Amino acid sequence: MDPATPSSSSSATKPEDDKKSMLYLSETKILSAEKPKAEALRAGNLFSRETQSLVYNFKPQAVQRMLDFDFVIGREQPSVAGLIKPGSGGFHKAFSGQAETLIPVYNGIQEAAEQHPNATVFINFASQRSAFQSSMQALEVPTLHTIVIIAEGVPEQEARQLIRKARDTKKVVLGPGSIGGIQAGAFKIGDTAGTVENCVAGRLYRPGSVGFVSKSGGMSNEMYNVLSRVTNGIYEGIAIGGEGYPCSTFIDHIRRFQAISEIKMIVLLGELGGDEEDEYAVAAAVKSGEITKPVCAWVSGTCAALFKTEIQFGHAGARGGGPESESAAAKNRTLREAGVLVPNSYEGFEQVIAKCYQGLVEKGTIVEKTPRAGYQTADKAASALFSLKTRRGSNFISTISDDRGEEPSYAGTPISRIVEDNAGVGHVVCLLWFKKNLPKWATKFVELIIVLTADHGPCVSGAHNTIVASRAGKDLVSSLCSGLLTIGPRFGGAIDEAARTWKMGVDKKISAFDLVELKKKKGEVISGIGHRVKTVFNPDKRVEILKQYAKTHFPGTTYLNYAMEVENITTKKANNLILNVDGTIAAMFLDMFLNCENVSPAELDEIVDIGALNGLFVFSRTIGLIGHTLDQKRLKQGLYRHPWDDVLYLADQI
Repeated sequence: MDPATPSSSSSATKPEDDKKSMLYLSETKILSAEKPKAEALRAGNLFSRETQSLVYNFKPQAVQRMLDFDFVIGREQPSVAGLIKPGSGGFHKAFSGQAETLIPVYNGIQEAAEQHPNATVFINFASQRSAFQSSMQALEVPTLHTIVIIAEGVPEQEARQLIRKARDTKKVVLGPGSIGGIQAGAFKIGDTAGTVENCVAGRLYRPGSVGFVSKSGGMSNEMYNVLSRVTNGIYEGIAIGGEGYPCSTFIDHIRRFQAISEIKMIVLLGELGGDEEDEYAVAAAVKSGEITKPVCAWVSGTCAALFKTEIQFGHAGARGGGPESESAAAKNRTLREAGVLVPNSYEGFEQVIAKCYQGLVEKGTIVEKTPRAGYQTADKAASALFSLKTRRGSNFISTISDDRGEEPSYAGTPISRIVEDNAGVGHVVCLLWFKKNLPKWATKFVELIIVLTADHGPCVSGAHNTIVASRAGKDLVSSLCSGLLTIGPRFGGAIDEAARTWKMGVDKKISAFDLVELKKKKGEVISGIGHRVKTVFNPDKRVEILKQYAKTHFPGTTYLNYAMEVENITTKKANNLILNVDGTIAAMFLDMFLNCENVSPAELDEIVDIGALNGLFVFSRTIGLIGHTLDQKRLKQGLYRHPWDDVLYLADQI
């Protein structure tokens, strides 16, 4: 939701093409202490029941608390769209009510924002060392409108840069040193308001009529409890953070509260220290009539007058012993003189709030409705909370098959349908390995590979090891494993690396000649090129069959053409530097996925990165290795000992 739109709600419709969606199941000279009068803050609501967030350097407990709050308030979609952890990826498992859910984890902010354009809130859990850089990045993302900086201790120079950036981009920044904020019954940031039990006790499952703002996250939690006792609760609560230079101020948010029709009264909990952009700005706005809604306020830190020396309280900005204008007493006095309702002590704050609220009820300004339409009742919230106590996490995650119900299914397809469609093993491989229902020409290509690479005679290393193990009396599985363990970069395991090579060349527009020269300079072999026996004059029949299939059935052969261009260059150096079967399969696999509309570029990258293509050689060669094991068993061959005259003994010379 764009906070520049008055009292608007986000239309967070989930993008259909979200490939990693949640599964249900500067310059110092120009910087000053000036705070932004950001127009965005004047507009109204920051959050709604549709607001979604991206969480940077996430803390699992905070994320779970957000999801638990979603469940208790009955949100239809999760408030956490994605997580960001540099250097990571994959998914994070969490609970959504009783059910477990997977939240996508991204390596960078831009990637996450592109995948989740409806996420408008950026919650930054980065430490003080990196909070500035990541927050500045987030401020550059057009779809992110509210930035929350949790870290304390962000250097003042960096905080001032963030203030300037927030003003220039017309975005809202909470923090540094902020726990965040909450809109009751709609959206909660991280650990705001504590556990879900605290949220239910504070009646935060439905909106009230109070707009609350403070610097302290801990005292915000206490005030939510107080407000639930003496009013109908908060509509929105914000903790701007206790640093010396927060990126948004009390008056910024109070102006927003003035614009939100659901908010009928405002409560401010301030503290000593800071500058005149804090409580004094509020007093001026109330006195001038800019703020017309009743404001109840208390500025903490009156005890600082008892100390003869300067005293530092918990927050960086809460410092006593400075100018008189920064004292709690002076701020309270100024607020009171401006017309703000201020008690004589914190102990009387609750009574002042209660009296103000009751007056609004008597005037009819606040009409207490129980229950509020569209929000949870107390009973339903309590029931939802109770159900969270009985959940249990699973030990495994599976997204490829399901054996529950009447029959097993592969990637959501019942096996009976697979049989009825007369689908072959290639179709099953695509379902279980790639989770895709691919066209017939693609599944037949997979089957062709299995046929062509099932065996390559008894002399190759894998078959040799299997035969030796079988003749040593090992069982079928042990003999098979002995052969499979030889598969690697030098034997059958070059498909993935060849695919990476062809993909890099095509995607980066590196010419075939330049690719060969690049590999030569690096001292690297070109995976997928070269054969120990076959040459230009004695080609590998398997490669010829594969090329013919691609020519006949593939809609396009971009990667195969590139691999053949490389072959034309390498064979000029030596006639055995041909495109081998691994290199051909790799290129054709890339072309297969490239020409399948239901496979995205990101998914193709993932398939190559996780080693899926080498799996096909493992699968097919398993057939041959089992055959060699059974062959030796039938022939009743004895223990194999390698002849000594086939070994060059140099123990006396080296």
